[in-house]
Amino acid sequence: MKIPTPISPAAAPRRALFAVAALLLGLLAGCASGPNANPRDPFEPFNRKMMEFNEAVDAVALKPAATAYRNTVPGLARTGVSNFFGNLRDVWSAVNSALQLKFHNAAENILRFEVNTVFGFAGILDIASELNIERHKEDLGQTLGRWGVPAGPYLMLPFFGPSTVRDAAALPFDRAADPLHQISDWDVRWSLYTLRAVDQRADLLRVTSVLSEASLDKYSFTRDAHLQRRRAEIYEPGPAPRDGRRPGTANEPPSRTGDGYIPPEPEEDSPPPAR
Repeated sequence: MKIPTPISPAAAPRRALFAVAALLLGLLAGCASGPNANPRDPFEPFNRKMMEFNEAVDAVALKPAATAYRNTVPGLARTGVSNFFGNLRDVWSAVNSALQLKFHNAAENILRFEVNTVFGFAGILDIASELNIERHKEDLGQTLGRWGVPAGPYLMLPFFGPSTVRDAAALPFDRAADPLHQISDWDVRWSLYTLRAVDQRADLLRVTSVLSEASLDKYSFTRDAHLQRRRAEIYEPGPAPRDGRRPGTANEPPSRTGDGYIPPEPEEDSPPPAR
């Protein structure tokens, strides 16, 4: 009789993630789009159920923890925690900036990491911002979009929240490149994961409160805001010419690109104009 090999604590989360991914694929395969479905959100029935699941988890665990964290931890300490995790993200942002041929942005992210790590006590103090060294947040999903990979349908992921098929495919690589993922001690690694999640949720407490009180469809608002934000992060409009046209366009009507206006989402993403 063969005795089953026990699952190590480090392998358990990975197997759980694979199980969730298999469940997602099965559920998505059974989703019917319907004749009136939003072309950017053919999985809407599934996504709405997943949003309800995420909100239930948030109400039971994450929101109470974030509220207690905000009420008990001094603001200066919370800022230091946010700075620390932001400093770690600068490394992967630099890699993705370089992959997008944004070498100036990559250099600034690397410089930020070096300055804050050495002079800011491992990033707890954001010295780089005081020196006007800009942070450029990038991930693999943005890199893929920058090179013309379509976003695909909107997708609500369990625990991770709003995403797209492209960003969901890039997520395992983003997670593998996370410096916290390199920590060998399982307890330390997941303690830091938890602290980061609680800190990020605490930053969103006021936003989610306003959203909950507003008389609107929270799901549609969240979806449209997420898709517009991701498009803005990828297409990053530059300074507008004096005639109001977007850079690289000769026959398009004037737009407000220079003042932060984001063009409407097309039916299919197209590669951003070359600079």
